[in-house]
Amino acid sequence: MMATAGAARTAKALGAATAAALLLMATGACSGGDGGNAGQAAVASTRLPVTIAGAGGSHVFLVERAVTAAQQAQGLMYRTDLTPDGGMLFHPYPAGGGAPREASFWMKNTPTPLDILFIRADGTIATIAENTVPYSSTEVKSREPVAAVLEIVGGRAAELGIAEGDRVTWAK
Repeated sequence: MMATAGAARTAKALGAATAAALLLMATGACSGGDGGNAGQAAVASTRLPVTIAGAGGSHVFLVERAVTAAQQAQGLMYRTDLTPDGGMLFHPYPAGGGAPREASFWMKNTPTPLDILFIRADGTIATIAENTVPYSSTEVKSREPVAAVLEIVGGRAAELGIAEGDRVTWAK
């Protein structure tokens, strides 16, 4: 009897999961006459605006957040869809919270060069690792305790005049 009840629950759960997947596919396929930008707009609306201000001016990035340990371990691995004003914010860092600590990142399974900005608890940039090497297992370290890390497309920091000491802000 237990196996039958368990099988019924499994079938019901699979039915619900299948229905949800079909609904997602159906709504994602509806372009609403905008050439498919509705899906992109929905993703963009869930992104977090992060502003970097310094001597080179001010710039806003719309980034994804990596909050959990699993999200932070995955980071931007395997991603080829990065935009010039996109990226990923690792906050809190470390994922469980706590006091700032030295960060160590790598580029394993990451096909796109990144600029990795290590951010102090006061919101200033401690270190910028520019144009990190795709697929490298070499550690990229913050060299001091940090409270957050921002990854953006490689070369953008230099292009925008972003420098160590610039201030990074976002809604916390």
